[in-house]
Amino acid sequence: MEVLSSYNLIIEVSVIIIVSFLFNSISKKTNIPAVLMLIIFGVGLQYLLKYFNAGEIKFLPILEVLGIVGLIMIVLEAALELELKREKLMPILKSFAIAIIGLIVSAWIAALILYNFIPGMTMESAWLYATPLSILSSAIIIPSVSGLKVAKKEFHIYESTFSDIVGIMMFYFLTGKLNPAEDSGVIGFTGNIILTIMISLVASYALILIFQKIKSHVKLFLLIAVLLLLYALGKKMHLSSLLIILIFGLVIANMKLFFAGKLKKFLHFEKAHYIYHELHTITAETAFVVRTFFFVVFGITIVVSSLFNFDVAIISTLIIASIYAIRFIILRIFVGKDILPQLFIAPRGLITVLLFYAIPVEAQIAAFEPGILLFVIIGTSLIMTGAMIFDKKRSSKALNIANQNEVKTIKWKAPAIEQDNS
Repeated sequence: MEVLSSYNLIIEVSVIIIVSFLFNSISKKTNIPAVLMLIIFGVGLQYLLKYFNAGEIKFLPILEVLGIVGLIMIVLEAALELELKREKLMPILKSFAIAIIGLIVSAWIAALILYNFIPGMTMESAWLYATPLSILSSAIIIPSVSGLKVAKKEFHIYESTFSDIVGIMMFYFLTGKLNPAEDSGVIGFTGNIILTIMISLVASYALILIFQKIKSHVKLFLLIAVLLLLYALGKKMHLSSLLIILIFGLVIANMKLFFAGKLKKFLHFEKAHYIYHELHTITAETAFVVRTFFFVVFGITIVVSSLFNFDVAIISTLIIASIYAIRFIILRIFVGKDILPQLFIAPRGLITVLLFYAIPVEAQIAAFEPGILLFVIIGTSLIMTGAMIFDKKRSSKALNIANQNEVKTIKWKAPAIEQDNS
């Protein structure tokens, strides 16, 4: 059977998108992450392909491309929702501090666990393997927290986006350490970030000014193509490319802030706002499609049997336990006592997989089981699911109690109203 024939491919792609849409609907009602359902669906397709003897299909290059495009779309989607206001400065700084401290400390503990439990693991390689396992998944978090209170929702959007960006920069900083010719040190790394920010700001202003003058209605995918090009060129130049996407999203989402004073006369707000609105819609749709296929393909490629390896279970459980122990301490310090469900919203996902496949050959350890990756992704997603379901029930119960108290208050006041009328 030709699984990848033209018409079969159209049917398969269409069915996957429809199923993903249904998973999203189920996710909103049950708080089970759609991503988790997509991975399980991908595992089912893996066995289906084996049943039909589809032959060996090289999914890893597809997974890498989907991961990169998905990452860009997810970060852009998150940036387009971020409002830069004076009253939001402290929440943003707090989220950044939590993200960066959580990332570094989690990576350090995970590296120690991997170094001590996996034969042949060096400390340099342990840090490279630990970093992807320490990055929050904005691909899972952002669609999952839509039902939370505004402040908590914004916290998770800020935190997961910062975790993605800083985590990727940290990973490539560590890979640079493997090659002395490319290692520029902390000063060079800091200079790289400053240069990237400057280029990002110039590019963001230029794109908005140019695209607001384009009269053609077919220009939004052109804008996305330019952003993808800038990201890829930035990578070639060893820049922190994800900052380009984040800063462009922030600039176009906060145009009145960035085009203040003398710059205001260059901005045609109605046209630029139309671009922002349409870009927001297309980005969300594209992120949905790319995320769908990434996690389905990931499900197809995973080796399920590795989940039942005792060593994998022990190492993964220790890493997961360290994630929540560290998160508990950090949240108590920065947030206080109100840390539910934030404590348990720490899933790993798209970036974890993407960076795992980007580990240089010279740092790869044969004894490392990819099942650890899968175990941590599924474990953290299930914990988040349980926390979200519990929080939803708790919120519903609190709302019902409030409504009952309101009804009792009205009933208690009723005799007094009747007495006044008499």
